[in-house]
Amino acid sequence: MGRKNKGRRKRAKTTGAGVSANKTGNAAATSAATATTGYQGPAPRGGSAPGSVHLSGTGNATGSDGALVNTGYVHQMNVEKLTLRKGSARDPAAWPHQVGVVPSSARSFQQRAEADRLRDAVDGGGTAVLSQVLTGMGGVGKTQLAADYARTAWNDSSLDVLVWITASTQSAVVSGYAQAGVELCRADPANPEQAAKQFLAWLAHKPGQRPCRWLVVLDDVADPGDLIVGRDDPARCYSLWPPAGPHGRTLLTTRRRDAALFGEGRRRIDVSLFTADESLAYLTASLNSQGRTEPADQLAALAHDLGHLPLALAQAAAYIVDSGESAAVYRYLLADRATTLTDLTPESLPDEQATALAAAWSLSIDRADTLRPVGLARPMLHLAALLDANGIPQVIVSSPSARTHLAAHRTPAGPTHPWLPKWWPGRRWRPLTPVSPKEAQGALRALDRLSLIDHQPGTPHQVVRVHQLIQHATRDTLTPNQHYHTARTAADALMDTWPKIERDTDLARMFRTNADALTRHAEDALYSPDAHPVLYRLGISLGESGQVTAAIDHFRSLVTTCGSSLGEDHPNTLTARNNLAAMRGNAWDTADAVQALTDLVESMVRVRGTDHPDTLTARNNLAAMRGEAGDAAGAAQALTDLLESMVRVLGPNHYTTLTARGNLASWQGRAGDEAGAVQALTEVVESMVRVLGPDHPTTLTMRNNLAGWRGEAGDAAGAAQALTELLADRIRVLGEGHPDTLDTRSHLAARRGEAGDAAGAAQALTDLLELLERVLEPDHGTTLTARTNLAAMRWRAGDATGALQALTDLHECLGRVLGEDHRTTRSVRATLADMQRQAGDEAEVVQATLTDLLESLGRIQGSDGFEVLIVREDLGHGRRQA
Repeated sequence: MGRKNKGRRKRAKTTGAGVSANKTGNAAATSAATATTGYQGPAPRGGSAPGSVHLSGTGNATGSDGALVNTGYVHQMNVEKLTLRKGSARDPAAWPHQVGVVPSSARSFQQRAEADRLRDAVDGGGTAVLSQVLTGMGGVGKTQLAADYARTAWNDSSLDVLVWITASTQSAVVSGYAQAGVELCRADPANPEQAAKQFLAWLAHKPGQRPCRWLVVLDDVADPGDLIVGRDDPARCYSLWPPAGPHGRTLLTTRRRDAALFGEGRRRIDVSLFTADESLAYLTASLNSQGRTEPADQLAALAHDLGHLPLALAQAAAYIVDSGESAAVYRYLLADRATTLTDLTPESLPDEQATALAAAWSLSIDRADTLRPVGLARPMLHLAALLDANGIPQVIVSSPSARTHLAAHRTPAGPTHPWLPKWWPGRRWRPLTPVSPKEAQGALRALDRLSLIDHQPGTPHQVVRVHQLIQHATRDTLTPNQHYHTARTAADALMDTWPKIERDTDLARMFRTNADALTRHAEDALYSPDAHPVLYRLGISLGESGQVTAAIDHFRSLVTTCGSSLGEDHPNTLTARNNLAAMRGNAWDTADAVQALTDLVESMVRVRGTDHPDTLTARNNLAAMRGEAGDAAGAAQALTDLLESMVRVLGPNHYTTLTARGNLASWQGRAGDEAGAVQALTEVVESMVRVLGPDHPTTLTMRNNLAGWRGEAGDAAGAAQALTELLADRIRVLGEGHPDTLDTRSHLAARRGEAGDAAGAAQALTDLLELLERVLEPDHGTTLTARTNLAAMRWRAGDATGALQALTDLHECLGRVLGEDHRTTRSVRATLADMQRQAGDEAEVVQATLTDLLESLGRIQGSDGFEVLIVREDLGHGRRQA
């Protein structure tokens, strides 16, 4: 039995029991069998056809020329690689021709600057650009930009051939090229690799042939290595990059930033986020198209919360429409720590999107973890997810604590065996392999190559930036235990590297923003088992930088949280209360500071004892604050009594003891003993230089106080010389913009004016005030002191009108900031009255100022107070003159 196949049969073999075949198409079978031969062409004249079939055993049968023959009963038949073709080979497709499907345009598609760059076919040097690479993090809209570019070129009739390939794997690229080869080059579909090579060769322009204007788009290339076939086999190695030519263009989209993707003839276009205006326009149009309207301010705020990421905006708009919620509710859910990004994903993704926002970066993280140094990218991203999205100094994430974390959480390079019992030798503990600073930087570079972070090695502090939604998605993957340990590690890393002297103001600001971000993301991790030191360092840094109001708010919150988490009498809570009171004093809120420190000392004595170092420190602060509140003699007596305990408990050279000695000297001077203050401070400075060093910030502060009391004692020239030397040291140690440096400049200008150069001092203080108002808070103590000094120098320089106006404005400011009864406000009011009298102002004006001052003093000191009597005498004298 035989049947001749009229079509072509290629590499066909059908076998049953006992069947064999060879390359020429011969086949033989015994017993019950079926056999066929492959196509060999027509039989030669006068002879039998080659590749004939002979079956024997249960019945003879012969077939030829691709025949199918069968004998007996066949129990099972296997058919391998049977391909039938009708007619001759397919003719090449006519031009214009498209291979692959270009993604449809997203709703409310935004025209962006990157689209204009794509269409600009000439680079900056006037050379035609034939290959362009769109790179950027997942979700920024690279595919949409590429699709818009391809559609525009196709619709403009500027292309003969358009090939669109989703190039996420090497096999996908080869298959896409093979498809184009079959359709355009008569390539054999049974050999995809050969068909791909044939297509790439066809793209190269041949002289004398009709030019073909082509565009090849390779979308979402995951690995530069995928564009090289057979890297390990030189015999079959070839590139999948389309050839360069005058009529062809290549466009590639990728998250990768590897140098291998860029080079001569290839233009890199970094795709960024939407601008604020683009985000608002997109959200408005997307919601309006679904019949929804939302307030513009809420949409702008939502765009900011989503970091202007196009993918996030699209899915947020779809969620709002599907759920019926408002933009405000979506923002609330997004900020809620219990809500994951998966919870905010619409059930049906918009614009034919294949990936939900939460999963947009998971494959990139997996691939980054395979790059050298293997296994460190993921734990590095875990750390970065808890810090400031807008700038993390590299020194933080490469600190000793950070490197220990990387070593402990390195992703295993090989397979693990969780089913093995813990006592199995392969599961026994082994010491961790240390991670070097170079490897930590390598982990950052791996993340940067996958566009998961922006790392800038050549910039100051080598800043790392992470999009806030990548941080959110990363935090969502952490277990509670991982979250706790990573947060504590990030806090340790900050403390490892936080400069003790914040000379670099930009670096100090970045440390504060990172600590603030950590306090928001760490939740309760920084309060268990106790309050982490970074919480106190953040508040102190705020105060030292001149942001006293922010420091007060921070310590107030810290007191509340420590009290509720650890207890009102916990040492951490008491320390936070001490810092809060100190910051209130720095803000000249002395009355509240005195009351807070009085209560604190009582708690310290009850909880920690009279002689505990923390109790002694709180007593020192209380005595100083009493002096600031106006009781200089009481402050001096309290410090005298306190020093006996400090010397006994801490020793004469302890830091707290030396600080108390310096405070005592200052209050002796304020009590009227200026010469005694100069002598005592001279001895304190000598001790501090010996114990703490000449460049310690507290040593410099005591030198500043000493120079001030020299001026108060009548040695204006000596004070000016001492402040000149101190200013040079403070600039060297602390930097130009440090508040202490600026304070020294203010005092130096005032002392120079007292020494005779009032006009120069007034100009120096005017210039200084412009800087202070930019650097510090408007009501900062250093700023107010400089304004006081400026008024005095204007008066000395003969500008009575300017001095009176400056002092009047300052008095109003102090009354608003400190209150009418504050010691400093009263002092300025008294000086104002004296200036008004000397300037010849109307008697009624002077009398009004003194009357206000008398009322304030009466509320504080009573009717028999010393200052009350003096002002009452001045007031009576003025009335008699009138």
